[in-house]
Amino acid sequence: MEGELTASGIDPAAVVTAEEIGGGTYNRAIRLVLAAGRRLVLKIAPSGPGLTYEHDLLATEAEYYRLASGPLPSVMGAGPEFLLMTEVPGEPWNRTPGAGPHLRRELGAIVARLHETTGPGFGYLQDPLHPTWPSAFRAMVDAVLADAVRYGVRLPRPAAEIAHLVRRREPLLEPVTTPVLVHFDLWQGNILLDGDSVSGIIDAERAFWGDPVAEFVSLTLFHDLDAPLLEGYGAGHFDAPARRRLTLYRVYLGLIMLVEMVPRQDTNADRERFVAAWLASNLDSAQRAL
Repeated sequence: MEGELTASGIDPAAVVTAEEIGGGTYNRAIRLVLAAGRRLVLKIAPSGPGLTYEHDLLATEAEYYRLASGPLPSVMGAGPEFLLMTEVPGEPWNRTPGAGPHLRRELGAIVARLHETTGPGFGYLQDPLHPTWPSAFRAMVDAVLADAVRYGVRLPRPAAEIAHLVRRREPLLEPVTTPVLVHFDLWQGNILLDGDSVSGIIDAERAFWGDPVAEFVSLTLFHDLDAPLLEGYGAGHFDAPARRRLTLYRVYLGLIMLVEMVPRQDTNADRERFVAAWLASNLDSAQRAL
């Protein structure tokens, strides 16, 4: 930890307390309180195996915070295996009961602001970019399917069949011509509330340049789209083409969630069955999405 602090221009002797932050599923996170009362978060990358896209994740997260505009941490220092940033105040939404629909509207407006950031191409920030969204999404799906084969993951359908299904639906993605910065992990655990307002967005390590509709997979994880969120976002509603694309992105996240259980040594059988059933349902929906 001392090396990461020194590299970021922080005197390690200024640290009063350091405590592990739970709730994450990949990187190690440590909350630091400095003598002057300043609060920072240090994230350290794991050394174990992961999925193909899980390389340079902290560089991706740092780049997201530098590029996007919203209630985000400020980057204090970064290296190949660490990220030091300011702590955003608040508690994770999933630990805060009784949140009202007005917060969903506020969240929608924040996401709309985040989506004002556009890029030079499509795909993950630390990978070579693609000129089109269909080609980028195909590469993303192919990579996680290759991971499934490599780790011997049991999928609801054969990997080759899933790849074929996605390829046949690439025309649905062709209308997406502007690469928007997508967080892609905006479930409630990564959204902070402070009092009666949304105070922060964290854990942007899965970010990519792509279709903004993909953001709504985690924003509505395991649920349908809700009116307050869409009203805040300024969309009003999603038309049929957008909903078809959303189904494909749910397939992609379902693949990630199921496949990552193996390298993370997650042996929770109930979670595996639940995610597999959700993925199977979305594959069925995608089968009809033509």
